[in-house]
Amino acid sequence: MAKIGIYGGSFDPPHIGHIRGAKAAVQALGLDTLVFMPIREVQGKLLSEGTGTPEDRLRMLRLATEEDPQLQVSDWEATKESCRTWETVVHFRELYPGDEIVLLLGSDLLFGLHTWKRVDVLLRDAHIAVLRRGTRGEAARLEETAARLRAEGGRVTLLDNPVEQISSTQLRRLLAFGAGWEFLPPNVAQYIRDRGLYNVKADWKRLPMEQLEPIVLSLLKPDRVKHVLGCRDTAVELARCWGADEEDAARAGLLHDITKALDGPLQLTLCDAYGRMLSDFSRRYPKTLHALTGSLVAERIFGENEQVVSAICHHTTGKADMSLLETIIYVADYMEPNRDIPGVERLRELAFTDIRAALKLGLEMTLEHLKRQGSEVSPGSREALAWLNERKER
Repeated sequence: MAKIGIYGGSFDPPHIGHIRGAKAAVQALGLDTLVFMPIREVQGKLLSEGTGTPEDRLRMLRLATEEDPQLQVSDWEATKESCRTWETVVHFRELYPGDEIVLLLGSDLLFGLHTWKRVDVLLRDAHIAVLRRGTRGEAARLEETAARLRAEGGRVTLLDNPVEQISSTQLRRLLAFGAGWEFLPPNVAQYIRDRGLYNVKADWKRLPMEQLEPIVLSLLKPDRVKHVLGCRDTAVELARCWGADEEDAARAGLLHDITKALDGPLQLTLCDAYGRMLSDFSRRYPKTLHALTGSLVAERIFGENEQVVSAICHHTTGKADMSLLETIIYVADYMEPNRDIPGVERLRELAFTDIRAALKLGLEMTLEHLKRQGSEVSPGSREALAWLNERKER
């Protein structure tokens, strides 16, 4: 009896995490063959243009697996308008009668398995194997979910996934920013370059606001959109109040979190791709890097001017002797209408009467919050507050 694995997903694009994870599963489960099964429709696409068609994703998967005879690619789901996973399992059960069918899933999919159509067929006809991906905190939840499915008669195996922890969604963001090529098999990377997929050939420099906004919003996590639009609108109000350039304020507000969706390690990846040397503080706290990487992307990908770039760069920590636009973006980020933190109402009052006082209050609130958390304060924040205090004394 042979063991036939099925590995479904969007694979948009397929990356080395998919391939190495598949090879690890083949070895751990003793599979004779593992079949990649790209789905036809990719839900929640990052970008509305430039993504891979079903044909592109099939071709990329064939390129990525061409040197390993145990890895195969099927167009069973990619060529159908609609296909449920249970239908795929039944198809493979009929295609390989008498063999064991193993359905390979990511850990996030296991949690929602009970909501799938005909889950009873999946548990009856397939061995469920799960590639763990996520934090240690998810381990107990995975074990509980697997135990519940086993109690319902299912065969469930949890596999460690000792490979690159990157999703295709994150990789599409990196590629749009001109980075991330090292996460792709070389022949897949060349295919993407040749076809111009994932906006790797897009020209986004100095776009008018009506064209810039949908592109920026598509690069954010959905739960970040309200904040970014709120920051942009607040920045424009403050610019109007204090005589700053309203378009610069709008563009800096819209772009200030452009790389926020990238996790800490990928922030470092982007800095490395841009050849940016980092301070010891930044390497210790890579989650704070989105201001720096956002400014680099604003400059290199979107062609923004020096004032906008600098405002984005310092919107999180601040710095000594901040310009008016830098101050406006820092304060707008703190006080936009979706913010609900202690002290924000006082900051909102100050923002339209004394913008420097609002900046000082924001810095003090940040330092107090970090102190309560036991976290280190960035040198930029300390220098900004010291400069404001010295200026007040003078």
